[in-house]
Amino acid sequence: MSHVIVVGSGIAGLTVALRASAEHDVTIVTKDALGDGNTARAQGGIAGVLCDDDSVDAHINDTVRAGAGLCDEDAVRVLCSEGPERIRGLAAAGVDFDTDGTGFAQGLEAAHSYPRVVHAGGDATGRAIARTLAQRVRERRIPVLENSLLIDLVVRDDAVVGTDVLTPTGPIRMLAETTVIATGGSGQLYERTTNPRGATGDGVAAALRAGARIADAEFYQFHPTALAGSGFLISEAVRGAGAVLRDNTGRRFMLDVDPRAELAPRSTVALALARTMAAQDGAPVLLDATGVPRLAERFPTLTAAVAQAGLDWTSEPVPVTPAAHYWMGGIEVDLEGRTTVEGLVAVGEAAHTGVHGANRLASNSLLEGAVFAERAAAAVPRGNKRQHPPLSPAVTEIVAPALDRSDLQRLAWSALGLERCESSLNDAICRLNAWDAEASLTPITREGLENRNLLLVARVIARQALARRETRGAHARLDYPDADPEQARSVTTALAQEALAC
Repeated sequence: MSHVIVVGSGIAGLTVALRASAEHDVTIVTKDALGDGNTARAQGGIAGVLCDDDSVDAHINDTVRAGAGLCDEDAVRVLCSEGPERIRGLAAAGVDFDTDGTGFAQGLEAAHSYPRVVHAGGDATGRAIARTLAQRVRERRIPVLENSLLIDLVVRDDAVVGTDVLTPTGPIRMLAETTVIATGGSGQLYERTTNPRGATGDGVAAALRAGARIADAEFYQFHPTALAGSGFLISEAVRGAGAVLRDNTGRRFMLDVDPRAELAPRSTVALALARTMAAQDGAPVLLDATGVPRLAERFPTLTAAVAQAGLDWTSEPVPVTPAAHYWMGGIEVDLEGRTTVEGLVAVGEAAHTGVHGANRLASNSLLEGAVFAERAAAAVPRGNKRQHPPLSPAVTEIVAPALDRSDLQRLAWSALGLERCESSLNDAICRLNAWDAEASLTPITREGLENRNLLLVARVIARQALARRETRGAHARLDYPDADPEQARSVTTALAQEALAC
C-alpha cells in the first residue's frame, strides 16, 4: 500500500482520509484537535438538489450567476450533479440532518432560486458533519497527529515526497507517495474574520513554495453579517428566513441596492454594508430578525452567541459588520484534485477547483469539500511505497519575518479588503516586500510559521488584486468600478512571479 498524508481535518480532509484508507495507508496531520476548524463553524448548511421540484440545472445556473463570469462550468456541473449523492452519503455515515414530513428539511439562502440548503441542528451543520466524520476516522483507527503544523512540503526531483511537520515534541519528517493539502483558508490575514485562529494559509503557502500554482487569489469573500465586536458569523439562513438589514435610521438599505435585497449574492450585500457603514462614520448596520418566526428554536447556537454578547435578537436588531470569510482562490487543481506538482493534491477551501468563480454561492463550500474530496481520494494512485533515497532530517529553522501580526491584519483590511485601488495596493506591496526583506533565520515556532505564511499569502493577493483592473464578484476596485469582459478569466501565480518591486 502507498502512504497518503492528509494535512487538515475539515470535511474535505476527513473525507479524503476515510475514502483513501480503504486502499492506502493514511496519516492525518491536523493543526489543532481532530475536526476543529472552519467546517465545525459552518452554520448555514450544505446545498444540494434533493427533491423533484428542484433541478441540477437550476443549481448550476445559480452557482454560475453568483460566480460573476469566472466559474469553471465543467467543475460546477460535477459539483451540482454529484452533490446529492455526497449529502446522502453523509447522512448514511451518521450526520443527523434536519428533516420534515417529506425528507430532508431544506431552507432558502441568498442567490439560490430554490430552497435546497440542508441543515443539522438548525444552525450547527458543520459541527455535526465534523463530529461525525472525526468519529468515523477514530473507528477506522487512522493515525492522527493533532496539534501539529505543516512546516513545508518535501520536494525531490520536482515531486512532493512528504512533509516536514512541527509536532508538540518537535519537528519531524514524514514521507508519502501522495500528500493532500486540506488546510482551509487564510482568514486570519484580516483584522475582522469569521475564521478560527488556525486559518493562516499554511497549505497554500507551502504549496506555492513547492512549485504549485495559485489561482484567483484576489477573490476573498467577506461575509456580510458577523456580530459586531466578536466576529461570530450570523448565518445567511437567518436572512433566508426573513431577517432584514437596516442602517442607523432604520431604513432597509438593501432595497435600493439590488432587487433581491438581503438575498443578493454575498459580494453585493457585503459591499453595500461596508459603504453604509462608511456613510454613518463606521457604525455597524443592524440585522433585524425580530420578525422571523421561531427564531430561537430555529437558530439555537446563534441565539446563545447573541445572548452571550448581552443582546436579545428576538426583541431588538443586533449590530453586524462584514468579515473575511472564504477564499475563492487557492491551489490550482483539476477535477480530481491534482495540482501542477507531482505527488501533491489539494481539496476544500485550500484548492481552486473553479466552482466558485469570483464569488461563492452560499452553502456550496461544504458541498465542494465533500464532492471533490471523494473524487481526489478515488484518484490517488495505487501501488506500493516507493524506495526513497536517504533524506536529511526535518528542518529546525526557517526564514521568518519579525512583524506584529496586528499590523499585517490592519494593512490587509484596509488595502486588500472589500474595496481596493491602485495607490493603496502599491503602498501595501511596498510594505509587504519590506517585511519580507527583513526576514531572518530563526528557530521554528508556530507564530513564526504562521506569520511567514500570512505574509506570502498577502503578497500574492496584493499582486493579483493589482493586476485585475476591474470590479468583479468579491474583487472591487474603486478606480475600475465596472466589470471588463476582456478580464473574464482566471489569473494564476507561481512563486517566481510573486515579487513586485516598489
